[in-house]
Amino acid sequence: MKILLVDDSKTMRNVQKSVLSLIGFNEVEEAADGLDALTKVNAVKPDLILLDWNMPNMDGLTFVQKYRGQGGKALIVMVTTEAEKTRVISAIKAGVNNYVIKPFTPELLAERIRETVERFKAAA
Repeated sequence: MKILLVDDSKTMRNVQKSVLSLIGFNEVEEAADGLDALTKVNAVKPDLILLDWNMPNMDGLTFVQKYRGQGGKALIVMVTTEAEKTRVISAIKAGVNNYVIKPFTPELLAERIRETVERFKAAA
């Protein structure tokens, strides 16, 4: 499974990459913001995107809207500090498949990724 990791914090990308590696996902590409991700997504063709909300140049929600608008099908897990219910609902309406609030434990991130992938497999 190919994963695109989108976060403006290199430290956060490293934390998430470590968790992904622990659960057996090693095919990981990185992007520093939504704009960077939008330029890479067609070449990378990820199965899953882990996406921060608050980033410079293009935020995560705008990325989701543009990506889904061009027919992007990858699963998207928003990994963010945005915990307000209206924000979560906005993200889901835009096409996010699951949501993880920072700070998170490695176990929680792994669980959200697994459940997102399992839900997709069940629906396919």
